[in-house]
Order: sequence, then C-alpha cells, then structure tokens
Amino acid sequence: MKIMITGGSGFVGSHLCDELIKENHEIIVLARNDNKKHNIVHILDKIKIEQVDTTDFQSLERSIEKNRPDVIFHLAGETSHKKSFENPLYDIETNSKSTLCILEKIKNLNLNCKFILGSTFIVIGKPLKLPVDEETPCNPTTIYGANRLSSEHYCKIYHNVYGLDTKIFRITNSFGPREQYLIPSKNAINFLIYKAFKGEDVTIYNHGKFFRDVIYISDVISGLKTVMSKGKPGELYWVASGKQTWFYEIGEWLEEITNTKVRYVDAPTYTEKVDVGNFVVNNSKLMSLGWKSEIQVKDGIKNTVDYLKSL
Repeated sequence: MKIMITGGSGFVGSHLCDELIKENHEIIVLARNDNKKHNIVHILDKIKIEQVDTTDFQSLERSIEKNRPDVIFHLAGETSHKKSFENPLYDIETNSKSTLCILEKIKNLNLNCKFILGSTFIVIGKPLKLPVDEETPCNPTTIYGANRLSSEHYCKIYHNVYGLDTKIFRITNSFGPREQYLIPSKNAINFLIYKAFKGEDVTIYNHGKFFRDVIYISDVISGLKTVMSKGKPGELYWVASGKQTWFYEIGEWLEEITNTKVRYVDAPTYTEKVDVGNFVVNNSKLMSLGWKSEIQVKDGIKNTVDYLKSL
C-alpha cells in the first residue's frame, strides 16, 4: 500500500516508518523541516520525503492529490500543552484545521483512503472515574486538548455524513528512543530519563504519589498497525498499557538504572490547574483485535538509557 505519514520524522512517525517498510509498503513522509531528519536517516533510501508544513493547506492538498495514498496517518501537530496557551491560534491551525483540510481533500477527490488520526489522552481532562475507556466523557483542561478533541469529532462527522474510512487512536504517556527529551511539557518521562542519564538532578512532583498509563514506543507502533489493519471505520481506540505506573516507581527505577538521585518537590500552580491527575485506561477494545502490550515500563527505561548511551 501507499502510506502517507504526516510528522513521519517525529518520535512515533519514525518508528512507524521502520515497521511499515518491513512489510514493503510505499512510505511518503511529510515533514515541516529537517529538524528531526536524524530519526529517519537510516531509511532515507527506502522512503519518500516531502517538505510540507501541515498548516500550509495548499501544499498539503497538492501532496495528497499528487500521491493519492491508500492510507494517511496524521501524526503531525504541536504536542506541547504549554505552547498551546502561548500561541492558541497556531494550535488551532496545526492540531485542528490540518485534520479538516485532509478530510476535505479526501472527500473532494473521492479518494479510497483510510484516514487514521493520532490523538491523545489529554482530550479527557481530569477523569471523573477510572479506568477510562472509549465512552468516557471529555472535558479537556488545555487548548491543545480541545483542538485534538475537535479533530476527533471531524473524523466521526466525515465518516457518518460522507462515509469516509476514518479511525482514531489515543495514546497515553508514551516514551522511548528518539522522543525529544529537552522539554518536560512535551514528554515528561523522556525528560526524566535524560536528566537521570546525564547525572543531573531529577525532580518529581508530589512525592511521586500519582499514576499514569505508561506505554513503550514498540507497543504503540504495534497498536497503530492493529488499528490500521483491523480497526473499524468510524471507531476510536485507546493505545495504552492498561496498567498503573506510579511516578515514585519511575523514580526508584531511574535511581537503580542510572545511579541518579531523585528529589520530590511540590507541583507548580500551572501544573495543578491543567494536570489530568491519576490516569489508567481500559484497553479491552484494542485487545479484542488481537493486540497486547508486551514491554514493561522498567525494561523500556533501560532500553531508552541504552539508546542515549549509543548517541
């Protein structure tokens, strides 16, 4: 199949490329710039790259019309909830309008194309009860979460009204090699792993007495492939481990694996306002398609530290 991946040089996108080329799919990566080219440098001869910013809607439409893909994974977007407050109008462009642009183009071309949207657990906000599932009400606490949620609704509407083959997946706290590790608001777990690897002070909020649904990148990718091959049009799937990981456990594992020392501090006011709190998912819907999580969080941390050593 011809598969287009927006944000294909990013964390999830680059790992997805690795797996899909093993199955001899034709891969077209849309990337805004060369900043993350190092993530795909080892497969440059096996994929096609186009420099397209997904907020440049004319260029995005031209690429879809020229390539006429069988599948589009829409992974590009701004993933920092903090930046969504700093530049909310840009967040609408990248996390909401880009989805609508692609859906409109698929509809207008009458293209036989699966559209698979990457979304996030942030759309839920602070859950009223756990575990969450596909039916849990959403009340996002950030502009980023609100814009991702609007994209989900566009997918459902275009499926229901126009019959487009849309699928949505939501990822919980994912981590692993190639994820950025310098900005805590983009990926807290990779940030903590990098700080520990460098021997720098590692700080965790509120004594680490909160838990999240943490999932390693290889399990994310197998989940995405399952959604692509077995997911039903118009449906939403959680890509999540289905297990609670306490942050004090992450602190203990970091101390054990890297010989760093973890300090526990109070969370800042901003974090208290937007943080989703404890979070875990009932992932039985994806598991019913034959998928399961394979990698333990501690093993994933070891793998990520080994990757950082290799750089």
